[in-house]
Amino acid sequence: MASRNAVTDGGGFWSDRTVLVTGAGGFVGSWLAASLVHGGARVVTILRDSPGEALLQKQGIASDVVILQGSVTDYRLVERALNEYEVDTCFHLAAQAIVSAANRSPISTFEANIQGTWTVLEACRATPTVQRVVVASSDKAYGDQPDLPYTEQTALNGRYPYDASKVCTDVPARSYAASYDLPVAVSRCANIYGGADLNWSRLIRGTVRSVLLGEEPILRSGSPRA
Repeated sequence: MASRNAVTDGGGFWSDRTVLVTGAGGFVGSWLAASLVHGGARVVTILRDSPGEALLQKQGIASDVVILQGSVTDYRLVERALNEYEVDTCFHLAAQAIVSAANRSPISTFEANIQGTWTVLEACRATPTVQRVVVASSDKAYGDQPDLPYTEQTALNGRYPYDASKVCTDVPARSYAASYDLPVAVSRCANIYGGADLNWSRLIRGTVRSVLLGEEPILRSGSPRA
């Protein structure tokens, strides 16, 4: 991924860099934050809810991370975090990540996933210390496709609430890259799983649990009930 200044990775790339990880209270974000801390980075995060701090404590890094209480939809808070801590890199992972919750409450999902993304992007654009931005999208942004497998060039066709929110995460991120030369990379994640994932509705975690309990795994589709 390109940055505003050419950087050569000499093996200790993250050492002494300040990194904002939004969503560090989630299971993916907590692992990322831990990896960055162990790599020598100064990690800053914005947490809306208290359970997020518990995952950082389980990772053993809560005391090593600067924790700001609030929401990524709060522009002044995000801008303050970036500027006061002179953030070099932003990993934007904060999101409402559960499909069923998005179906029940689309507005809260749109606020977290869409407004949160444009807020972070605009704050990064306005902060000269930021050298690179990584935005977590999802393969759900592709929606239902007539031709499979889809590729990175496949048009985004997300229709249901969660899927649509990820389209509206993905497109603005690339818009900021094209319009403002902001060094943004978008990652379209698919069926992530791992330690500290507490949500049994996810495909791989739920399937493993069903097998261990001797139950039939739930077959999922692209319907709103998935």
